[in-house]
Amino acid sequence: MSLPEISADELEQKLERGDDFVLVDALAPMIYAHSHLPRAINMPPTAVEPIRCAKRLPDLAAEIVVYCANPSCDDSVVTGERLRELGYANVRHYPGGKDEWKELGLPLERAGKPFNAR
Repeated sequence: MSLPEISADELEQKLERGDDFVLVDALAPMIYAHSHLPRAINMPPTAVEPIRCAKRLPDLAAEIVVYCANPSCDDSVVTGERLRELGYANVRHYPGGKDEWKELGLPLERAGKPFNAR
């Protein structure tokens, strides 16, 4: 079963409004550390296991949006599907990922601070 998708525009609006949701970067930790979408937490597929998820994502009903680099990157789909298997009911996928986000000129963060990739 595929994950429902979210567009860059909808995701940008949710971030601007300060909506209550969890943004999950499914890329490798070193790539996440270099830059990531605002407010994102890092959770590559290998990190999706019950004890860690229970600590980082205690609310099974929380809205979760997963992304990785681009539409050909499967890490976000794997992370999202594993989250669903653990009982998270509201998982969505941003297929454009970090590459599309950068191409649109949208902001990235590094260590919680704005990061200009240009």
